[in-house]
Amino acid sequence: MARRDDGKAEALAASRTLNPRPEKVTDPAFRPGGFFDPADLVQVKYEMVRKVEVDGAPPGRTAAEFGLSRQSLYSARTALADHGLAGLLPGKPGPKGGHKLTDEVVDHLRQLLRADPRLRPEQLVDAVERHFGVRVHPRSVQRALSRRHAAEQAREDASKSR
Repeated sequence: MARRDDGKAEALAASRTLNPRPEKVTDPAFRPGGFFDPADLVQVKYEMVRKVEVDGAPPGRTAAEFGLSRQSLYSARTALADHGLAGLLPGKPGPKGGHKLTDEVVDHLRQLLRADPRLRPEQLVDAVERHFGVRVHPRSVQRALSRRHAAEQAREDASKSR
């Protein structure tokens, strides 16, 4: 089946919302030439959840009609309830945080800095390598410490405003 709008398909692919299997969507609302586009994964998920929630359609059959698994339906329902339409957008690929600069490592860095505030990032890198056997970049150390400091400030500010 040829895409009716290659520009849209490119935009969907760039945003990682292109449905890899649009031909599996058999729900009548997504028929060719209709308003809904089976290539738009966010639209497919939203309509799938809406059909179950609003129309009372059975989850298993509905998920199959939308070319997705039952678990995808439940995940989409939760994401939509928790975050609105933005919850249906895919998350960023790749690691979600520093896998070397764990909470334990950052706690150690904070202890070192409390003992000697004059320590430079390069010295902290060496201390991490000695203590944890992990090599990190000095700028990564600075960013991790800044994030921790900002998080603590936000918690303090929130507790003061109560």
